[in-house]
Amino acid sequence: MAGIVAVSWHPETRAAEPKDPKALAARPDQPEAKISTSWDQKTAAAYLDQRAAWWMAWPKAARDHETFCVSCHTAVPYAISRPALRRPLAEEAPSANERRLLENVTKRVRLWKEVAPFYSDADRGAYKTVESRGTESVLNALILAANDAQRGQLTNDARMALDNMWAEQQTTGSKKGAWSWLRFANEPWEADDSDFYGATLAAIAAGTAPGNYLTRAEIQNNLTMLREYLNRESAAQPAINRVALLWASAKLPGLLEPQQQKAFIKEILDKQQPDGGWSLSSLVGGWKRNDGTPQEGKSDGYATGLIAFALQQAGISRENPQEKQALAWLAANQNKTEGFWLAYSLNKNEAHHLSPGTALFMNDAATANAVLALTDATHK
Repeated sequence: MAGIVAVSWHPETRAAEPKDPKALAARPDQPEAKISTSWDQKTAAAYLDQRAAWWMAWPKAARDHETFCVSCHTAVPYAISRPALRRPLAEEAPSANERRLLENVTKRVRLWKEVAPFYSDADRGAYKTVESRGTESVLNALILAANDAQRGQLTNDARMALDNMWAEQQTTGSKKGAWSWLRFANEPWEADDSDFYGATLAAIAAGTAPGNYLTRAEIQNNLTMLREYLNRESAAQPAINRVALLWASAKLPGLLEPQQQKAFIKEILDKQQPDGGWSLSSLVGGWKRNDGTPQEGKSDGYATGLIAFALQQAGISRENPQEKQALAWLAANQNKTEGFWLAYSLNKNEAHHLSPGTALFMNDAATANAVLALTDATHK
């Protein structure tokens, strides 16, 4: 799901930090963990590049006007994480795949009224057209706004993407303030509760956009509806969505009261496993796989990376004992040969995926999350 250079996610664009964040998460009964620096940035970049190339060439990702779908599992995580490796690897410019992804998003933004939706009612069932528009509008805005944050100036393309996003925001009904989001009965990005996840990404997009974007008069009503929706629906969300909200609250002021933030952080830290990681399956309630196989309970790179990163964004120090354990887990659990972090599908086991390539989708997102967490810690 769930960013475009690492500076986009670092302290200068964060909301106010909580008072004494270390005290919020101290666990005195746990031994102090030492952060390992033994992860391989070069192989992580190579994995992300290779997977982005595979996705962009995969026939099922192709869309009209010679574009491709911007997927929550591969394309978006790539866009928000790959730039974070530029400084560690002494790269002077975006990679070829980063440029191609940005060009694809820009093209679809410029042709917004002409391009077909990712999915339509005609080929995938009721509401898929409006769900596709809502989802894509947020993802396009996130990618382009975060890319612009590198230079500190909002481009016309990013502004158009944000305009498209606000135009798709729901203004009435129980989902007022949110976006119609793709539903394919797949957690964590395409389920009935994914509207909330999408709204957190919209908040991150708006809060990341440079040029004092949040102060613009024409979006104040949109921001109010967004804040109200996230606040109204947060209590009913699975824990993984509240992790996303914690990240969003670091970008868009006014999403969480200090006591709410403290409660969310405690909830998340209480779910940390003895090895220092988190299991995604423990953060989605009673979600069942659609193939009938049991959920995987091991710590994984997706949950551990996202949580470690979100906690840093919310003001938890990397010296906090539980954060240190999480970062140590990430450093120790990279596949150093191939560069990725392992994660497990919430919807089916590996044997039931469409192909070996699609079986890696969770690893794609997990690797992006781990990169964000580890580079964010290194930069402080």
